[in-house]
Amino acid sequence: MLGSCLENVRKKVPLVHNITNYVTVNDVANVLLACGGSPIMSDEPEDVEDITTICGGLNINIGTLNKSSIEGMFRAGRKANELGHIILLDPVGAGASKLRTDTAVKLMDELKFTCIRGNISEIKTLALGSGTTKGVDADVADAVTEETLDNAVRFVKDFAKKTDAIVAITGAIDLVSDGDKCYVIRNGRPEMGRITGTGCQLSALTTAFLVANPDNKTEAAAAAVCTMGLAGEIGWSRMQEGDGNSTYRNRIIDAVFNMDKETLDKGARYEVR
Repeated sequence: MLGSCLENVRKKVPLVHNITNYVTVNDVANVLLACGGSPIMSDEPEDVEDITTICGGLNINIGTLNKSSIEGMFRAGRKANELGHIILLDPVGAGASKLRTDTAVKLMDELKFTCIRGNISEIKTLALGSGTTKGVDADVADAVTEETLDNAVRFVKDFAKKTDAIVAITGAIDLVSDGDKCYVIRNGRPEMGRITGTGCQLSALTTAFLVANPDNKTEAAAAAVCTMGLAGEIGWSRMQEGDGNSTYRNRIIDAVFNMDKETLDKGARYEVR
């Protein structure tokens, strides 16, 4: 069951190197601590190779790019590949600008990723090499719904096979595939979209789960997605009059902190196709 993947994170305390965007860096660190992992942040090119060497996984998030951080991504990524570490790509806003799209595509070309996590517009941009993503939110026309689910499952399986990576597409319905099977996950709350950084947090969470479950990577990625979605449900259930999105953010992190195997196994809502 997926809860065992969470237990392994708490037992192994994986150290995750994050090159993430400065909008959400604090929340990324806190959600890693909440799940039982350990965060370290560094994007300085002269620093990243040493830092990623001592970690078990590398989380690359392109949300706030600059020339220095881009160089850091490639240097850390090459070192992580050399060491056989887990490496995840979060192509935030790919398709919204030439720099984001070109950087994401080049990262895909030059590095071997264990996992790629984004919304469907971002993932389609990677698949096509171009796109029309508006900001960092998935285009409405690209949303994964019950009506488009069959096509979306085929798409994510094909892209996972093409990239030889686990691909996680998150949205109203989440999909996690290794090319052979696909977890269709229905945890979460629409209100999570009103908090900046739930996707960034999930990418860090997923990296930690992958590091802690090296022999069970697809299930580990699905467990991370279920954990975040279920935390969103639990956090929302504890909202009180006068609470807003800032409180909700904290309640989600608290729900991750208090999550255990039994809660996850009972609350995870998914099917495998």
